[in-house]
Amino acid sequence: MPVGSQSPKVVALGGGHGLSATLRALRHVSDRLTAVVTVADDGGSSGRLRAELGGLPPGDLRMALTALTDDSEWGRLWAAVMQHRFHSTGPLDNHALGNLLISTMWEITGDSVAGLDWVGRLLSARGRVLPLSTTPLVVEADVSGGTERTVVGQVNVASTSARIERLRLIPADPPACPEAVEAINQADWVVLGPGSWYTSVLVHLLVPAVREALNHTPARRCLALNLRAEKETDGLTAVDHLVALNRHDPELRIDVVLADPSTIEDIDAAEDAARALGASLVMRQVALGDGTARHDPLRLAAAYRDLFDSVVGDVA
Repeated sequence: MPVGSQSPKVVALGGGHGLSATLRALRHVSDRLTAVVTVADDGGSSGRLRAELGGLPPGDLRMALTALTDDSEWGRLWAAVMQHRFHSTGPLDNHALGNLLISTMWEITGDSVAGLDWVGRLLSARGRVLPLSTTPLVVEADVSGGTERTVVGQVNVASTSARIERLRLIPADPPACPEAVEAINQADWVVLGPGSWYTSVLVHLLVPAVREALNHTPARRCLALNLRAEKETDGLTAVDHLVALNRHDPELRIDVVLADPSTIEDIDAAEDAARALGASLVMRQVALGDGTARHDPLRLAAAYRDLFDSVVGDVA
């Protein structure tokens, strides 16, 4: 499939390193990309700017924009600029320059989408980056593990050692970014994952207008599984990840579950869990193969290209 006017319109949902891996792969497959990014981060530079300025946390949006920079001298330079962190004994310590740039554009334009679009133009980004919601979100989770309790905040949820049973957002009915909803409705393919399962992936299902769009878009839907469990999903199998998604949105139908063979403990069980979502399980080697839990952008791109070019029933 040549990248160009005939390439598919693809929307990728997530946040952090998982979404960055997806975008670095998808940029080889299509130049009609839209990233819809979670805005619940409350830690580090993003959390400090969110608390001080009262706007959206920019960190995950910065990482998505950086992943879409062109592989040219200009793109590589601006990717380094966006990711650069200050190290000092003052208030700038550990702030990412890209976070400050995005926050500046939001203040100048008074519009979160317009501000991101301007930064994307500066970076010559090969795609558009949009926030999941137009308001900062707070993640809240009911967890079990000795005692039932509630954990509040993305950092706390992501670092909990207890088993997450149910995820919620504050506010409970947050406004979706209208452009994100439109992109999902007009997409050829929607890609969910990989990424922190609860705080980067499933959180998208909790914004009502986005959930409605995901459930009814004519696009095909691909769910990409992680290469290993993270702190918030420690002890969960690939099947458990699929069950958690189904529990948070029983109406959501998936066409393809993409997994690296190394992540599947029980193929029959994984196929059954995928089938319960309406999906085929497709296994492709997409890891770097160096012993780390990192995706190889070219292998992942090849897997997506095969999926986008194929009839779902023929690729399993």
